[in-house]
Amino acid sequence: MIDLQQHWTPTQAEFDAFATLSGDENAIHVDPEFCAKTQFGRTVSHGMLIYSKLWGLLHHHIPNLSQTQQDLMFPNPAFAGEPLLLTVREHSPGQLSMRATRVHDNAACLIGEARVEC
Repeated sequence: MIDLQQHWTPTQAEFDAFATLSGDENAIHVDPEFCAKTQFGRTVSHGMLIYSKLWGLLHHHIPNLSQTQQDLMFPNPAFAGEPLLLTVREHSPGQLSMRATRVHDNAACLIGEARVEC
């Protein structure tokens, strides 16, 4: 049974690198000056960067897995410099729940399900 947890504090450098890699250079992710004027007040992580960190955690422990399906929601923002708790749990064979929550207030930044196989 899979039950993994890891703390991760995203950085602006990671937001910038992911923006370059993905082509999603939306100002909400990469422009602190722009973001200072938004409701968030600072840059917000790409949702798929968070998912990539969760998948990396899983792949580090079980490298031969492949994903066959995913369903993700991003109910709250994740910010540079604010620690997240990443959790991956298997709740039935091949069916995983994935979650990223802000440590300081336990707000979910990613809630997801994934189907995997070896």
